[in-house]
Parts: sequence; C-alpha cells; structure tokens
Amino acid sequence: MALRVALLGTGLMGAGMARSMLRAGLDVTVWNRSVDKTTDLGEAGARVATDPSDAVRDADIVVTMLFDVESVEAVMAEAIDAIADGVPWVQTSTVGIAGTERLAALAAEHDVAFVDAPVLGTRAPAENGALTVLAGGPVDVRDQVAPLFDAIGSSTVWVGEKAGDGHRLKLVANSWVLSITTATAQAVGMAQHLDIDPRQFLDSISGGPLDCGYAQLKGDAMITGSLDPSFALDGAAKDSGLIADAMEGAGMDASVMRAIRSRFVAASDAGYSDSDMAAVIHGFET
Repeated sequence: MALRVALLGTGLMGAGMARSMLRAGLDVTVWNRSVDKTTDLGEAGARVATDPSDAVRDADIVVTMLFDVESVEAVMAEAIDAIADGVPWVQTSTVGIAGTERLAALAAEHDVAFVDAPVLGTRAPAENGALTVLAGGPVDVRDQVAPLFDAIGSSTVWVGEKAGDGHRLKLVANSWVLSITTATAQAVGMAQHLDIDPRQFLDSISGGPLDCGYAQLKGDAMITGSLDPSFALDGAAKDSGLIADAMEGAGMDASVMRAIRSRFVAASDAGYSDSDMAAVIHGFET
C-alpha cells in the first residue's frame, strides 16, 4: 500500500508539496480552510477532506503547512485526537522557536511523535519536489518519514533530535534570504531614485564576488514589477519577526532584523501583503 499522508494546509507551499507527493505515488488527503484551494488537488488525485479530523483519521503521517503558530495550533486542536497510535506529526510551517515548543508540547500531551521539519525553498521547489527539509526529531521515526521527505525535497538535513533544531537552522537561513532581498530592494530603489538604470547595478555585480543568484532573481522582479508570489511578503514580515525574536532570545542585538521587518511591514501597509516579497522595494517609499 502507498504511504497515506494527510496534508493540512494547501496554500502557496502546501499545494506544491501535495503535487510532489502525488507525483511520487503517495496516497494524499488534503484539507484547507478555504476549500477552493483544494479543487485542483482533488482533480490531480488527492482526496479532499471535509475537516481536519477527517483528513488525519486514516493517515500514516500527518503534515501541517499553515501560516503561523496560531493557525497550526487551532487546526491541530481539532485533528490531534483523530490521529492513530504511532502516526507522527511532521510540522513544516515556519512558526519560530517558541511556537515550535508550543506545538511540541501539544503533541506530547497527546502522545504523538513530533517532527520539526521546516523547509527551505519557495513555490517552484515545492512544486518540483526540490525543497530542502531541515528536520529535528527522534531517531526512531526517521525511516518512517523518509519517503515523505524524499517526495517533497531534494535533500534532508537532520539537524538534531529535539523539536526546534530544524527551526533554528531555518531561521538562520531565512535571516540571510530576507537580508539579501531587502538589501537588493534598497539598491534597486536607490538607483531608480538617483535616475540610474537599476539594471546597471545588477549588471555591475553579475559574475563577480558581490553577485548572488537571489539578488538577480528578486532584483529583476523589482524592476519589472513581476510580483506574483513565490515567497509572499506577509510571510516574510512574519518570519523576520520570528528571526528577531530568536536573536534576542539568544542574547543578540536584533536591531538590523527589526529594521528589515519594518520595510516588509511598510510594503504590506502599502497594499502588497499578498505579493512576492520582492515587493519590499515599495517599503522604501516615503
């Protein structure tokens, strides 16, 4: 029998992950609060559940990919009692260190094995099964979840055995991603305001030690206004706050990350919350 996976959350990332699971031959059941976001997946072969409990009842693995800790906690409060004995909960949403600890405590309260497994990658890698899974969890469930991780990712990094280990590395990586994106927006925006073709900036760093594939990708999106979401701006605003919290919790000065977050928030307030995070360039307008 194919591995039965229940996926709760079929937004930008979850939908792509579900398609990668189906392509790998997994038996996938999906649930989303907005039912319209499950229609295409149903047509692709997934079973569409009516509620979270229905989704997880016969699953071999339960996966959550929702926006924040509050949404994960609320959905799992409905579903967790329906999870069968021995079925692990793989939590892929980016919820921060404190949020992961909250969810791990909920799992422990119900005697459910918990795997902290945030992913690196955006919409295209999710669609193509090319995410990097950053996992933290008990050794005895690793073989059980390996087929799932192989379906959604090109590589899996087991960071440690504790809940939160995967998240620590995820926040470190996202601190770099969000910093690069914001710095690119600042440079592109500055070029535009100084009446310089911003492509000259991208061309001047191309192929040299200052170049970065992400700067080229997001810089082009900023210049052309191609802001269809790959990594949504509201998610970047959320994640930058989680990163700053983690830095402060570790005794670091988070003022730079707080400033980065302020530009994402400014762009969101300007009406770009559902756009790609490249829309942070609009957070530099006065």
